[in-house]
This record gives sequence, structure tokens and C-alpha cells, in this order.
Amino acid sequence: MLKPKKNEIRKPTKTISGITPVAVMLPPRSCKHGTCLYCPSLDVPQSYTPKSPVVMRARIVNYNSYKQVKARIRAFQVMNHPTDKIELIIMGGTFLEYPRKFQYEFIKKCYDAMNNKISKTLEQAKRLNEKAKHRCVALCIETRPDRCSNSDIKKILEFGATRVELGVQIIDDEIYKKNKRGHTVKDVIDATKRLRDAGFKISYHIMPGLPGTDPKKDLKLFKKIFDDERFRPDQLKIYPCQVIPGADLEKLYWKGRYKPYTKEQTEKILVEMLKIVPRYCRVMRVMREIPPDYLVAGTIKIDLRKDIEEELRKKKTKLKEIRYREIGFALRDKEKINTKLKLKITKYNASNGEEYFLEIINKDDILFGLLRLRLVKNYAIIRELHVYGRSLKIGEKNKLALQHKGLGKWLMNEAEKIAKKYKKISVISGVGVREYYKKLGYKLGENYMVKLLY
Repeated sequence: MLKPKKNEIRKPTKTISGITPVAVMLPPRSCKHGTCLYCPSLDVPQSYTPKSPVVMRARIVNYNSYKQVKARIRAFQVMNHPTDKIELIIMGGTFLEYPRKFQYEFIKKCYDAMNNKISKTLEQAKRLNEKAKHRCVALCIETRPDRCSNSDIKKILEFGATRVELGVQIIDDEIYKKNKRGHTVKDVIDATKRLRDAGFKISYHIMPGLPGTDPKKDLKLFKKIFDDERFRPDQLKIYPCQVIPGADLEKLYWKGRYKPYTKEQTEKILVEMLKIVPRYCRVMRVMREIPPDYLVAGTIKIDLRKDIEEELRKKKTKLKEIRYREIGFALRDKEKINTKLKLKITKYNASNGEEYFLEIINKDDILFGLLRLRLVKNYAIIRELHVYGRSLKIGEKNKLALQHKGLGKWLMNEAEKIAKKYKKISVISGVGVREYYKKLGYKLGENYMVKLLY
């Protein structure tokens, strides 16, 4: 890679949402429930291919988490991206199925790499990261809906995680059985509630086009995800089903018993899904990074989302989902931005609790910042605070960027007003953001930042 010019940021979209994502891949292992119909087994982490970029990077260092984090930080620095606010993403399947000792050591090494110092324990590493040069402001792990018990959640909190991705795919028990998922819709409902009650931001992986479904059924069940208050995720990754070498699905394909959606069908269903997504949900990704030479059948185009969104913008179709409205993308596209801001609050019920989705927007509905507040019978908890725009270094100011301009404080004050009937309010906080909340009067409790309201 050629070194960029001074002040030139290579691949600026990487940090356009305000944080620097560092993905770390787990070593290969078999899933305890068996293998899903569509999942390949290629001597790499389950569901991935040897030429998936994150797998290739991980294999070079033998899946060592310390070395993976170090390498990604260096890569971002070379491209002139700030690396002091990192979202750590643990990829490779159900993290909680690995041996307990491995889990803690794997996470500790990630913190050690960000701290540039080896700690004796995970807790020590987390404490050091509160003031480290590269702070972990968010941490995400993947798990299955049936591996999300209260004891599992306790561990996830100990890791310093703030977001959990669930492999949901579709909410239909018959299709689960057909595809050998090994869990039920009830598992999805229960996991969603436990995670939400604990304050986590919840992401669903959704897979249209599975054996046993069709476009009409996919859209019906996708709509149910948001109509039914037992689900209502905060984020989505939409991965249309593809036929990959080594998967049992490949055998069905060659026998003529399965046919993936065409490119036209895929585009159509993705457009309809994006139109359904409510304003409190962010579509993180559309399409998986499957190299063409590892694709037997299915839509090849990885950047299909870009084409879809460009077409929707041409038609002046307004989407409500978060990513489509972020200020960073508007600035990237050199739109004239109205900076007169207002607060918008969306209230909805989810998993037997009240959710308040606070947004700072302008008159064009461009999103500058958001906060998720959950109220249940006995407590109030802030599940996410995020100010959008180009990532800035901690303490840095820039007239073209929106971070560090008091928007976060504005959102926090409004959340505290809503939660005023409660004695205290808690925040699920990335380790590297604890210092920020301390300045707002919060103190570290057991895995949460806590403030007494009266």
C-alpha cells in the first residue's frame, strides 16, 4: 500500500461513523450443535472462507488476538485514521462456546495490544485501557440465541462488551429445523430480553433466501421482527443466502433441490427490507465478503448496498434506518448541511420494557447523535450513546466534525430528565469511555457507570 499524502485519509468510510473498527478473528472450531445447512467447513472459522480478508489477516499471525489488534491499529495509522477510539469486534462464531480460560485470555490480549502493555489479569488490562492511547470504546461479540444465559451475560459484561450479535437468520422454527440451526424462535426471544435488560445493544444477523422460504415469506417475517415487541433489534446485518463450497447446501444445489435468489430478486428484497427498518435501527452491513472464487451460486456483488442506496437517493426515497441518515455520509457526499439541530424522541415497547430513542437531527432528518434509554420496573439504563461524524482524536476539535461539541452531554441530560423518577441511572460503557462518564458525575459500579439522580 502506498503511503497516503499528509492529511489524506485512505478509505475514509472506515471511520466515518466516529469510531475505528478493529475486527479480530477466532481460531477455527466446530459448533457444538453441528453444522448449519448453508455453512461451509473449510479449515477456517465456521461460515468463513480462506480468502475472507479478516481470516487471511488472522492466519498470518496464527489467530493470535494480540498480534491481530496490533496489526490493524498499524494499518489504520498508515491510512491516517485516528486510532484512539476503537470498537473491538470479535468474529468467528459463538465465542461463548470456547473454553472459559481461552475466552478471558483472548480478550485480555486484545486490551494488552491497545494498552501496549502486558497485564496479569483482564481486570488490570481494562483499568489500564481507561486512559490508554488506544481506548476500547465499544466491544462486540457474536453468539447464538441458545448460548445467552444469565451466566453467559455475566461473563460478557466482565469482558467489557457493549454489543452482542445474534445469529437469528429468520424467525421460523420449521426453517430452523430444515437448516439445522439447533435453536428455536423462543431462544431468540429469551436471549433478546436478557441482553436488552442487561443494557446491551443488540444486533441480528438476518439471512433471506434460506431453504424453506421465499421472498414473500422473508418479507413477512422480516416485518414481524419490528412489529412484534419481543424482537425489535437495534442493529441488523443482512446476508442473503449464498452457496459456498463445502456446505451441505452445495449438494442440494447441484441436485436441483435449492436455488438461491437471483441478483434481481436479491436487490428487490433488500430494497423492501430497507424500507421497513425503523428509525431506531441501524443496518450495519448488506452482503457478506465472500470472494467470487468461493461462491458456487448466489449474488456475487459485495457492494450491492452502494448501488441500491444510490438508486434510492436518485428516486428521492427516504429511508429511516440510521446509517442512511448519518451526518458522516452527508459530509462525504458534500451535501449542504443545515446545522440547526433539534431533539427527537421515539418511544416504543420492547421485551417488556419502555425504550426511548433520542436523536439529535436537523430539519432534513440527518442524524448527528443518538442515545438509547431503557426503562423497566426497577431501573433505568442507557444502552448506547453515539455522536456521529468523522472520528476525532480525544480532545481534538475540528469545525467540520461533530464529535466533542457537547452533543453527547445534551443527550445524557435529556435521558436523565426522562429517568428522573428512578433513584439512579446506569450506563453500559466501553472501558475506554469511562473517563467521559466520570466527568458527567457517573461512578463505576459492577460493570456499569452509575449516577444517583436524587
